[in-house]
Amino acid sequence: EPSSMATLAIQAHRPLRSTSKNVRPSKRTSTRVRSAKSPTTGLGSCHGGAFLSDAEKAYLEKVASMIGTPGKGITACDEGPGTIGDRFAAVGIENTEENRRSYRQILFESPGCEQYLSAAILDPETLYQKSTNSGDLFPKVLSDRGIVPGVKPHLKVYALPGQDGATVMQGLDSLAPRLAEYKAAGCEFAKWRSPLEIDVSAGQPSDLIIQANMRDLARYALICQAEGLVPIVEPDISLKGDHDLETAVRVNVKVQSELFKAMLDHGVFMEGSVLKSNIVNPGKACKTKYTVDEIAVANLAVFRRCFPTAIVTANFLSGGQSLEDASARLNAINKHKTAKDPWNLSFSWSAALQMPLFQLCKGKDGLQLEAMSELYLKELAIASAAARGEHVPGAGEGDHAIA
Repeated sequence: EPSSMATLAIQAHRPLRSTSKNVRPSKRTSTRVRSAKSPTTGLGSCHGGAFLSDAEKAYLEKVASMIGTPGKGITACDEGPGTIGDRFAAVGIENTEENRRSYRQILFESPGCEQYLSAAILDPETLYQKSTNSGDLFPKVLSDRGIVPGVKPHLKVYALPGQDGATVMQGLDSLAPRLAEYKAAGCEFAKWRSPLEIDVSAGQPSDLIIQANMRDLARYALICQAEGLVPIVEPDISLKGDHDLETAVRVNVKVQSELFKAMLDHGVFMEGSVLKSNIVNPGKACKTKYTVDEIAVANLAVFRRCFPTAIVTANFLSGGQSLEDASARLNAINKHKTAKDPWNLSFSWSAALQMPLFQLCKGKDGLQLEAMSELYLKELAIASAAARGEHVPGAGEGDHAIA
């Protein structure tokens, strides 16, 4: 609830959002009060956030818990102007800042959306845009609705030489001052995505690619927590490829176990972190059929083997899945959960929610905001039901069929 967010901020001696509605925060160094504890003494690793005060740990843990509210999920609207511009262009919408602002406004202010949303991931541009209804900046709009606002810092993809096109993400060097600005603008978390692809013939992802990406995610998480933000770590294994489900399980276990080991080694406070991962699937071109239940069991197998119970929630990305398939698979995963699976398992979707909205604009004059808002709420209701294991999918939805 909004009131609990404000109380929590007071307890941790941190504002939840900037008090200014008109001025972008200037560049500044972190103002976080450093703990007297030193993680550099003794072993110097696996210190579990020893640099954080008890109040700071409680704050991060509470924000992570709010993001993991059962039955609610994340609306991921963090596309940069270029990416959303491509989506606009496909349906004849001009890519202007006002169109981007008005479109994002319905994602935050559709009546009752807070029943289904625990958090929203914003592009940095959106942090400084205002609602035409209240005149407030969007982070305040979200916080007032009890939706935790966060951000995706801009990063660059770099193909690592000698790795058959496999990539790492660049952006750690300037991350701390940017996060300090985002914190001042009202953000409570930040997200870093590390994309990976399975190419069995090329031996990818290689050990080097996995280690480089997961260690970068761990360093990002540590920097986030030092700036008072909950890190959402996103290892994203693409649907591309012809690999089978069994191969996908092995690679996902390898990637996630490397990630969590790196986070522990770096001293990340795990209880104040959130996982955003792909749903474990066979490659799109896989010639073997799998039912939605087989896919669900595979996902739980991965988590049981390596996902720490200290992290309370995993919010799956859609990653090219349709709303129907993503919802059916999330629903099946939750239905198959047992006492072995204590985590909240929910959604953090962008394209699965947004692409059907854009189709409403095709052949029309401009953004069809009212119709888009109505459909968005229906989609969120489906996603929320899937997060509770109460969705009723159509026949065949969520199965992997041979293309």
